[in-house]
Amino acid sequence: MKFKLLLLFLVTGLFFSCSDSDDDNSKEDSIVGVWQAYELKVNNDTASDDEKNARDLLAYLTAKECYVLSFEFKVDLTVTIENSVEYLERDGFDIPCPTEKDTETTVYVYEDGKLTYTDEDQQAVVVDVTIDGDVMTLDAADLDIPNLSAGGQLIFKRK
Repeated sequence: MKFKLLLLFLVTGLFFSCSDSDDDNSKEDSIVGVWQAYELKVNNDTASDDEKNARDLLAYLTAKECYVLSFEFKVDLTVTIENSVEYLERDGFDIPCPTEKDTETTVYVYEDGKLTYTDEDQQAVVVDVTIDGDVMTLDAADLDIPNLSAGGQLIFKRK
């Protein structure tokens, strides 16, 4: 259950964080590109155990250069989401990087700091996104994920 929540959280975040491949000034705030979730910032005083576990798991995996959630935003307004959260398994105290992943392609719109995309249930999801160069940040509370209501920020880096 925790892994499914992390997966949904990460997938939504990736939709907000790609950048443009153009060499003009719009590149810094463009979402076009490949974005990988690498950090979840939470307030230790208010975060739930699920949020703290998701933060720690993401930090552990990214330190091993394992990215369990990525978004590739394309100029044609399609996005490909790769998610391997559901394939995470423990091997004693180690959590190896999953070799399997789920892939979904959908459409998106990114305007004025808002990302809108269609989820797998054909529902529109709208998230506020901040892009600063190759770093994308979104408010986790905007994702409306159960057990993550205390919020936090999901951080993506452009590959």
